[in-house]
Amino acid sequence: MHPNIITRNDLMPMADYEQVRKTKRIEITQIKKNRRMEVGPFATFYFENRATMWHQIHEMLYIEKGGEEQIADELAAYNPLIPNGHELVATVMIEIDDERRRRTVLGRLGGFEETMFIRFGDCNILGMPEDDVDRTSADGKASSVQFVHFPFTDAQAAAFKSGEGQTVLGVGHRNYAHMAVLPETVRNALSEDLD
Repeated sequence: MHPNIITRNDLMPMADYEQVRKTKRIEITQIKKNRRMEVGPFATFYFENRATMWHQIHEMLYIEKGGEEQIADELAAYNPLIPNGHELVATVMIEIDDERRRRTVLGRLGGFEETMFIRFGDCNILGMPEDDVDRTSADGKASSVQFVHFPFTDAQAAAFKSGEGQTVLGVGHRNYAHMAVLPETVRNALSEDLD
């Protein structure tokens, strides 16, 4: 178990959370500002960390009001998305407001979760989808929400943290091939996730 894992003892009672919820939402907005990257017209990468997952768990408990019985499920769902010091982890959303268009686009993106990468210097880090469930249906339709791990070796982590050269985040799917250069502010924020 890596040290970033959230345990039951890390969670606030909901009555206490309700008192600080507005402040916590402002704090998390500031954290997320440098952890978000748009790649192409529809895909947005939200890079997670312990703070974003702590907030997400509290929000789920607050909104769903499942009490103590809900806590174990939320911890099991969100702890795997906390970087373990040797990876970056992103929630990737395909964001298309029009439902018909979203269905059409997702229907052409089967296997999308297998095609994400981070490239810098001589390094090419291939994304590995979270293996909790299949993110492409049997008929080839991609899910609009993907969870992707980018595993780093120690040398790759050191190179990433050095800040030298451009870092490119991309998707190489045949029907969605797009890339974006990470601004220095984003790269610096993500560097904190690596030991």
